[in-house]
Amino acid sequence: MAVEAERGRVKGLGFSVHGGLDRVGWVEIPTPEPGPGEVRVRVHAAAFNRLDRFVLEGIPGVPIELPHVLGSDASGVVDSVGDGVTDVTPGAEVLVNPGLWDGTCEYCKMGQESLCRNFRILGEHTQGSATEFIVVPRRNIHAKPPVWSWTQAAAAPLVFQTAWRALRTVGELRPGETVAIIGAGGAVAPAAIQVAHRLGGRVVVVGRSAEKVGRAVALGAEAGLVVAAEKPHDRLLWEWSNKRGIDVIFDSVGAETVARSLRALARGGRLVVIGATEGPKVELDLRTLYWRQGSIRGSTMASRAEFDAVYAELVRGHLLPVVDSEWEWDRGVEAFQRLGAPDVFGKVVLRTDAPAQ
Repeated sequence: MAVEAERGRVKGLGFSVHGGLDRVGWVEIPTPEPGPGEVRVRVHAAAFNRLDRFVLEGIPGVPIELPHVLGSDASGVVDSVGDGVTDVTPGAEVLVNPGLWDGTCEYCKMGQESLCRNFRILGEHTQGSATEFIVVPRRNIHAKPPVWSWTQAAAAPLVFQTAWRALRTVGELRPGETVAIIGAGGAVAPAAIQVAHRLGGRVVVVGRSAEKVGRAVALGAEAGLVVAAEKPHDRLLWEWSNKRGIDVIFDSVGAETVARSLRALARGGRLVVIGATEGPKVELDLRTLYWRQGSIRGSTMASRAEFDAVYAELVRGHLLPVVDSEWEWDRGVEAFQRLGAPDVFGKVVLRTDAPAQ
């Protein structure tokens, strides 16, 4: 990638007008400069999430600066630091927590940063990571594990913190309980399978592809169920649990699956919704909800303490970043198109100017 910083501009993969995949291309934005308490990271790898597709299409109520750079995850080297940053120096190899909070609201003071009134996500509310430099608060950088490649480091932050909070904190998953991951592929599901297994859950994954379900089982799921027209996932889960139901269901699909997930809950079960990739509006039978004394809970990103906890699990090797594919910088548009492929499994990562590892 050509270095443009000396001209006060850097290139990034993004868009200038909201729309479909045909809008994605190369854009230029001002070179970011670190302010007090901030660091600038020279990006070596950036990873995409389904969130990027929503940003591209335009999210109601979320204004963004145009042109806009995509990407929420990043790994790289600290390039410079702002005033007041004394515990990190240029050259440090880091990965980035993409959750941004103000640290001053009532929720931040309670240690619930993901509930911050001004919570933002890198690449959604700010310029993204698929560029040469990004600037984030010092608290958002963490040391890259030496044994990891830049690609692995970029693949981990968003999906693992999302899965950790959803299952451990919001879902209150306890050892020995059953947990179902709805959707076998994508980027979040492989992380959720590992987290659920690490927390002691009996994990079952539901998907439409036998190939992706098989890969999910290899990550720690006890069983994989393939949805067919005559066997939707609620029936499959009901049969797998011997008509007991599932204690915790992790659902990121939304309109297509939430009602069926509710029917598959055990008594006292928790349905945790972390996304709505197939639509945000659902129709539910409330009798199922109150008769089983179940609950539907929402979860987004993670608090600072939750990120630290799952980061420690990753560093110890208890959890493994899953990479679908790695792309060189000049194939950035192809990389972003890969994000929507039906067989994607794990994170799609774009390398910038660093040599492949």
